[in-house]
Amino acid sequence: MKQLWAPWRLEYIESADEQEGCVFCRARDGEDEAGLIVHRGERVFVMLNKYPYASGHLMVAPNRHEGEFGDLDGDEALELHRLGAAGLAALAETMRPQGFNLGWNLGRIAGAGVIDHVHLHVVPRWVGDTNFMPVLADVKVLPEALEQTRLKLAEAWPA
Repeated sequence: MKQLWAPWRLEYIESADEQEGCVFCRARDGEDEAGLIVHRGERVFVMLNKYPYASGHLMVAPNRHEGEFGDLDGDEALELHRLGAAGLAALAETMRPQGFNLGWNLGRIAGAGVIDHVHLHVVPRWVGDTNFMPVLADVKVLPEALEQTRLKLAEAWPA
């Protein structure tokens, strides 16, 4: 039997209960490289998902710690969507996806992993990107290290 190792899973398993506070606030307050921050706006920032659905999976979040989409002010909501669109452009230039999923998971029942800091998911998609690995082996196959993807997207971010 062949073994396929996914060493990032161990980091996730071991750190799941150790991390205190909000993952978005920690990233916002830290260094861009460590937090996988791709771009910082005035009220909103964009980061790579450390445990992505697909390569290049971005999350766009307000700087302000807010769990309710309806409680974002107009400027935050507008910038969230503008930076989501800029993320589409950067992903299109660097990764050439064939489509995208954009989504809000609002509440645990809707699939939100983080329920107290609202964020928009921007997920690039390709034909055949869902394969047997996640279903049978609980393994995601990513063709590039997150740090390399972050750097490429940051460099390609529209002005």
